[in-house]
Amino acid sequence: MSSSLTRPVVALTTGEPAGIGPELALMLAATEKRLPAMLVAVGDPQMLAERAELLGLDIKIEVTASGSRLPQPRLGVLPVWPVALRVPSHPGVLEPANGAYVVETLDVAIAACRDGHAGAMVTAPVHKGAIIDGGHTGFTGHTEYLRDTCSVDEVVMMLATDAALHGRVAGQPRCALRVALATTHLPLREVADAITETRLERVLRILDGDLRRHFGIDAPRIVVCGLNPHAGEGGHLGREELEIITPTLARLRDQGFDLEGPLPADTLFTPRHLEGADAVLAMYHDQGLPVLKYAGFGRGANITLGLPIVRTSVDHGTALDLAGQGVADPGSLRVAVRLAAEMAQRSG
Repeated sequence: MSSSLTRPVVALTTGEPAGIGPELALMLAATEKRLPAMLVAVGDPQMLAERAELLGLDIKIEVTASGSRLPQPRLGVLPVWPVALRVPSHPGVLEPANGAYVVETLDVAIAACRDGHAGAMVTAPVHKGAIIDGGHTGFTGHTEYLRDTCSVDEVVMMLATDAALHGRVAGQPRCALRVALATTHLPLREVADAITETRLERVLRILDGDLRRHFGIDAPRIVVCGLNPHAGEGGHLGREELEIITPTLARLRDQGFDLEGPLPADTLFTPRHLEGADAVLAMYHDQGLPVLKYAGFGRGANITLGLPIVRTSVDHGTALDLAGQGVADPGSLRVAVRLAAEMAQRSG
């Protein structure tokens, strides 16, 4: 199923049921005639039908067994691999009891990808607090959950604006814009201890390899942020650059990697540096992602690199305040689905 040359199967987890994820999936089914994927939602069919009625969307929910063959895509039809809510859900109202439901949707999609029933998975946003309050106390995010479930040592979170998703674009900076993270969902006080030579080398090898594999870039050029202000100012504002980051970059350059840095993050995100880059590696979540989201919020995708499966996601959160009103923008989900289909075709 997932090996179709034109339309790989993409399993879309519908995310936090009280958020905008379910309605974004419905909006795609209602409006997209030419998605390059056979899209199947993973979620509660009754909840999706009720949400479609609330929003006035004429959508047929077509329930099918998980992993079963899908019909050819049709406008206004949303195939669903069913997972049952634990308790009823209402837009904007979190129910921690449904944390287990959200995690189960992820497990269904992961299993489908690993078993060859889907070529990729796309995740609508989840609410980490609701999942934790529901009993999954170790849940820190999609990225870490996928890493642990797929039994890999390291994965890399990378976000990209739509202009950067299809290789180099003539007349635009080569990095327009891809930002990967050396650490993901950590409290700020823990970040410095997490920046080790071992982690940096793993992250850079994954980033370099998946830029080649998934984006068709033959010789990726990666620009690396420093951790500290002014990249440590020669050791006066921190020594991580001198003792960890610089030696790691030098060792990898000797092995043929094209790396620039470490550079101060406050000047790295300028045309002079981005013009020659295929990706930026930031040291922590809020060092790199605010810049990217300012450049292309709602028009980008989140990609998990280093997995044995293909996973993309939206670049935004659950937007509980917008849920159920029909005003959410499916633009990022559209980009994420298209990217997942392209990655699946390259990986296949």
